[in-house]
This record gives sequence, structure tokens and C-alpha cells, in this order.
Amino acid sequence: MTAVDTAALREYLLTDHEAIVETVRACAETAAEAGTADGHSDTSAVRRGTEAGLRELGVWERLPRVLAGCVAELGKTLRAPPVAAPPYVAATATGVVLRATLDGGRLVVSIEALSVERRDGRVLLRPRDVSAEELVRVEWR
Repeated sequence: MTAVDTAALREYLLTDHEAIVETVRACAETAAEAGTADGHSDTSAVRRGTEAGLRELGVWERLPRVLAGCVAELGKTLRAPPVAAPPYVAATATGVVLRATLDGGRLVVSIEALSVERRDGRVLLRPRDVSAEELVRVEWR
């Protein structure tokens, strides 16, 4: 497996796409608020709500270009153009994940806007009160 500079890639995301990161945060927080009742969150509703909010704002369709930009920053190329659907782009219970399988490994970029708390067998999704930098996770597997 080829190593990649994940710190440089995070910097690229935060410099060139901070508005998208913050929009994911806002949509996930809104979806979590709407999808939480009786002290627990409906993770499926939160995923759907996050995606719907991003689509409404025109951001969902831009996420494949963000992924392609990340791949280009690595000096690599995608085998096929990414689309705004799995496996490339997916809403999660905590935000959004972008994935690309490349020569030498797999790039996984997560924007984790929500934290997960487990209580009495229930899941509660809460906004993460952190900087945009702390929302972005980049992994090379």
C-alpha cells in the first residue's frame, strides 16, 4: 500500500471546501434535531434528512467533484467519474463519507458533524461543537 499525506489532503479540503464542510454540519444538525424523539435518534431518518438537506442546497451534487479534487491532490486518478451515490458519496448517521478505490489503496474522507451517544440500548446523535478542522477525517486504507 502506498502512503499518502492525509494532513495535506485535510488542509486542501478545509481551504478549498470549507463552505461545503460547514453546510454538511448544518444539514446533519438539522436532520438530527428532526430525527430525535424520546431521547433517541432515528439514524435512518437522520441519514435521509442530511442527504435531503444537501440536495436542496445543491451541495450533494457537488460532492463527487470534491472527491475528484481530493484524488487529484494525491496525484492519482479515478477509474471512473464519481457520482453522487454509493460507493462514492453516502450520507451517514454522523454526516457524509466520500470514498474512492485507487491503485494502492482506498481513500475515505469523512465529514463527521454528529457524535454518537449510546444509552440504555438507544442511540442519540448530537452536534459536535468543534472546529471545521475537527470534523474532517481522511484515511488511506
